[in-house]
Order: sequence, then C-alpha cells, then structure tokens
Amino acid sequence: MTKTTLALRGALLAAAVLTLSAPAPAIARPADVGNWLYLTLSKGDALTRDVRGTLLMCDPPQGHPRAARACADLAAAQGDVDRIPPEQTICPMIYAPVSVSARGEWNGRHVEYEHTFANACDLTARTGAVFALSEEQEQEQEQEQDGARAQEQGTDMAMPGPQDLRH
Repeated sequence: MTKTTLALRGALLAAAVLTLSAPAPAIARPADVGNWLYLTLSKGDALTRDVRGTLLMCDPPQGHPRAARACADLAAAQGDVDRIPPEQTICPMIYAPVSVSARGEWNGRHVEYEHTFANACDLTARTGAVFALSEEQEQEQEQEQDGARAQEQGTDMAMPGPQDLRH
C-alpha cells in the first residue's frame, strides 16, 4: 500500500469515528400550545344528528364564540368539565337530547369528557359557556328557560299556598 492510500484510509476512518461520536440532533418538540380542547356538540337522536365542533384554545382564548368565558369556566374547574359549578336556573322537562364531547390537554393533563344532556338548557346549566358553540344555541337555551319560568309561574299561581288554606 502506498502512503497516499494509507493516509486516505486513515482520514476516512477518523471522519467516520467523529461522525458516529457526535451527539444526535435534538428532536424538535412542538411548540407549547397551552390549554386546549376540541369540543363537539350534537343535537337529536342517532338518526337526526346535527353535529358541530370547534377547537377552543385558552392561551390566549380563541376559536370559540365565548372563548374567554369558556376558558374562565374551565380554569376555575382545573380543566375538568364535571367540576364546573352548576348554574341556578330552571330548565323545562323537555327531552331534546344534546350530546357533547371534549378532548384535549389542560395544564399538561389529557382531558376526555362525554355526556348526553336532556336538553340545551340542562347542558348550559351544568357546563357554563364551554359548549356554547353558536349564538343560535344560546337563544334556544334562553327560550327553554323562559318557557320553564312561565310554566313554573303558571303552576305556582294555580297551586294554593299555605296562606290560602288558612281560615
């Protein structure tokens, strides 16, 4: 072997050793997107479903018609939809099922939630603004509450109170 061949082999061997001993490049981590949930809402039974969905992001609040309020409701409950305090409201006893789901991440913890409520009023009373995905839904819920109030007032007026039973 000639000195040139030997020198070339030595240089290639040294380059290979240096290449293999170099630290591996760091795997790129996705940017921290903060707290987020993908929310779905479907009205009706399995045959007549109207499904809606949106991505709620909370750092800063966006992607939802009432993002700031929804994020505040979730923050107060540490991202657990079941822990949102129920609102004191009167809902009608009408069965118009609404199914919801939430999947995502809150404070580094995986969140998964599914529930079917009797109607939109019951949904809003128990989940705050989290699943208020449209203005139309809010109006529908307000109409349900107004109907329940009117029904209750009509019932209260028809039922004698304790003062009416005294002679």
